[in-house]
Amino acid sequence: MKTFNKTILVLMAVVAISLTSCKKDDDGGSAGGAASGTVSAKVAGSDYNSEAALTSATRIDANGTSTVTITANTMNGRNMTISIIGGFDGVGSYNIGGGANVFGNASYTEVDVANPMDAQTWVAPYDETVAGEINVSEVSTTNIKGTFNFKGKNADGSFKEITEGSFNVNFQ
Repeated sequence: MKTFNKTILVLMAVVAISLTSCKKDDDGGSAGGAASGTVSAKVAGSDYNSEAALTSATRIDANGTSTVTITANTMNGRNMTISIIGGFDGVGSYNIGGGANVFGNASYTEVDVANPMDAQTWVAPYDETVAGEINVSEVSTTNIKGTFNFKGKNADGSFKEITEGSFNVNFQ
């Protein structure tokens, strides 16, 4: 009987640890280091910092689903867009890509200001694999904070790695 009780106790401990350690989907992680009203990241290793006046977030709630889009621009023709489409439900982690039930997508665009028609855009997802992740750590009626990373693909077949991304943006 003592062996049975010990076995049950060990089993309950394993189940408890398993249940508490599987909360990644509900944990948006840290808020990152973006200044208020901005998006920051490393684009192929180089710093990207948006202008607060050119950065915004929108949230649309319709038919029981929510979509969040963050758009960030710089003064030198760089744009980043991060979206959680139709599946946003607050703090948590959202994959960029990964098959039919894709909720997250992202893009990075470089525009030649001397020739605006010469824009290059790297998008994710670009196939069925997970191309990155958006982590929302805080959300209120006025602001959204979190981190992100993704690998985008251009129409010419080139790739850009966007790493160490963070956002701290007010909703419009």
